[in-house]
Amino acid sequence: MKFSQAFKGREQDIIDLFHATFARAEGAEEGALIGNLVRHQMAGTAEPDLHVFLAERDRAIVGGAIFSRLTYDQDDRSVFILAPVAVASEWQGQGVGQKLLAHGLETLRYAGVDVVLTYGDPNYYSRVGFKPINESLAPAPFILKQPEGWLGQSLTGGEMVPFKGAPRCIPALNDPVFW
Repeated sequence: MKFSQAFKGREQDIIDLFHATFARAEGAEEGALIGNLVRHQMAGTAEPDLHVFLAERDRAIVGGAIFSRLTYDQDDRSVFILAPVAVASEWQGQGVGQKLLAHGLETLRYAGVDVVLTYGDPNYYSRVGFKPINESLAPAPFILKQPEGWLGQSLTGGEMVPFKGAPRCIPALNDPVFW
């Protein structure tokens, strides 16, 4: 398994991975929604605000994780949100996602990112260090439909302290449908 951040020129393959993975798991509508999210993230996000991590096997993309900047208007910490993550169906259950996320988190730690948040399955994301948080600690950009899925982790080794100010995500995630 090889990990890479080289996504330029491979955007359609990445979109196809996310679309197919989510369509198989949650239906065609969800596949289309997440495929379009990924398309907009890669096309419309400034380079310093986006990290795309890929897992590859024999030059084929078998997994992807996208981290994008989340800002709090009165807080100087560097914060990224992980959304979405996909592993090709035939590679699921083999640790690909966990290894990919561990690689991405370590890369972000070395890049000086302070905190990473995500919104998803606590059982899955706890395997790579995410812990449940609440909105008094880290307000979400929109009302959370499933607040138990709001998760975070400090990459500095310190305890997370409440964020100050209003949250703002990248334009691609700036839609209540994702929250």
